Amino acid sequence: MQHEPLPDLNNTQIAFARFSNAELRASYWLFRLMGQPWLVEWGSRLAQWSIRIGLPVQWAIRKTVYQQFCGGETIDGCDAAVEQLAQGGVGTILDYSVEGVEDHAAFDACAEEIIKTIQKARGDERIPFAVFKISGVAPVGLLERVGALPAAHKNELPEWDLVQLRVRRIVQAAADADQAILVDAEESWIQDAIDSLVHDLVLEFNRVKPLVYQTVQLYRHDRLAYLKSTYVQMRMAGCYFAVKLVRGAYMEKERERAVARNYPSPIQPDKAATDRDFDEAVCFCLDHIEHMALCCGSHNEESNLKMINRMRALDIAPGDTRIWSAQLKGMSDHISFNLAHAGYRVAKYLPYGPVSAVLPYLVRRARENTSIAGQMSRELALLAAERQRRKSGR
Repeated sequence: MQHEPLPDLNNTQIAFARFSNAELRASYWLFRLMGQPWLVEWGSRLAQWSIRIGLPVQWAIRKTVYQQFCGGETIDGCDAAVEQLAQGGVGTILDYSVEGVEDHAAFDACAEEIIKTIQKARGDERIPFAVFKISGVAPVGLLERVGALPAAHKNELPEWDLVQLRVRRIVQAAADADQAILVDAEESWIQDAIDSLVHDLVLEFNRVKPLVYQTVQLYRHDRLAYLKSTYVQMRMAGCYFAVKLVRGAYMEKERERAVARNYPSPIQPDKAATDRDFDEAVCFCLDHIEHMALCCGSHNEESNLKMINRMRALDIAPGDTRIWSAQLKGMSDHISFNLAHAGYRVAKYLPYGPVSAVLPYLVRRARENTSIAGQMSRELALLAAERQRRKSGR
């Protein structure tokens, strides 16, 4: 089969078409500041302290880092961002990004908000996925205890029953709306409990079509084998195995905890090993796509292009609804919009929530981005190239 050339991910005209000159300039200077680790660290601490004592700094946060990475303070407040993404051919994943809640009333409220995102997405092709984190509706300590228990003893914890009911209500709402839903991965010490819960949901809800997506973090050295063995289990059970693949978001925390508690680190020895397992995992999913669905969550240009090449080798059409690429709002627009322009399925995570409640997410995101080698310089170079292109009138 004759194929079009690979998408040009350096096409900044397509990547930033929706940005005004002022917006482009604001993003450029924000990424310049975020490229300074000491400034990110002290700025994060100052913002959290100011919010905690009630200083009026939310307007400054809202106009800078919040505007770059978030869609709005409410679901309906995200409408403009959803439409802007859709105009570039990119879907939205509404992500209620309030973190750190630790009581059952807050967990119930979070579950209700997630269900509202499902209802918002119902029948709207611009919003292909819903998403949630189990730790948003369950105590982290409970997840850790459940993960350490034998399967036969999990249901002896009354609190765990509440969590299972809460999660099942969310997924049932997704099933009723015929809405695919992503369950995010988290730290290794609570992931076993999450995996157990998601497996039960997959066995129940993925018999007719891929509805519930499990997230697999390939910066863990055991996850490629886990992916392959879970696929076999789901095939034997007659279920579709839907997965979101990511490299991972908790590397430093994982390594520090392993050292502090004197156990082997679950993290890959180096980035090359992570890249290798990630790309192999993508290929495995594509090779078995008749019984799978894939959301490739990657900000890595090479991995996205390798996915496209594998799709071409297997004669899988660019717009195949079983295969998506996903990035975060405010980052890697050169990947998102150039892939979408070439006809591939792309969606952006669109975090939302009140500024003060979303601040922990923003702090974590800023620190993670600063720690990723080349992340800020890549974003800066692309923004600078587009600014220069516009100035030269090309």
